Amino acid sequence: MKRYQDWAKREHSSGQQVITLALAGLLIVGMIPFLVVVGSLAIDRWLQLPSFFVGAINPIAGLILAFSGLGLGLWSIHAQITIGRGTPVPLVPTKKLVVQPPFTYCRNPMTLGTILAYLGVCVWIGSISALGIVAILTTLLLSYVKFIEEKELAARFGAEYLAYKRETPFILPRKPRVK
Repeated sequence: MKRYQDWAKREHSSGQQVITLALAGLLIVGMIPFLVVVGSLAIDRWLQLPSFFVGAINPIAGLILAFSGLGLGLWSIHAQITIGRGTPVPLVPTKKLVVQPPFTYCRNPMTLGTILAYLGVCVWIGSISALGIVAILTTLLLSYVKFIEEKELAARFGAEYLAYKRETPFILPRKPRVK
């Protein structure tokens, strides 16, 4: 936890933020989906799993899910950069707690966007094992957020974060309450 707090104390230039986001983007938007596709197709062949490909429905539904997730993720990143003055990457964290949209709907809209985007890839290729891989990745990601990131945010932002946490759902969005 101390390591996260030390990272949060450092000032980071715009250039450092851009490089951090570019590298994280390559991993999250490029490498992981690529590995899910390649790995799942190999697993499907090896285990002789049937696909759930239903013609044009798969790419259309997959693209809708993937682009919806990507859009939500980008909206979240934009809010973290402009309002929070940082990035979603723990090495270059936000300086301010972001409680404006999309963070009014759920505490982890970027995580939700990532999950939706990866599910879109699964639907697009119609792979059962891809769904399994994404379920494992989702479990790991949600565990990290719940057991590490939330503790770090509570330590860094204190009562402000704890109040936000009480009022805002973890991952499944809801319409924000009118105050």
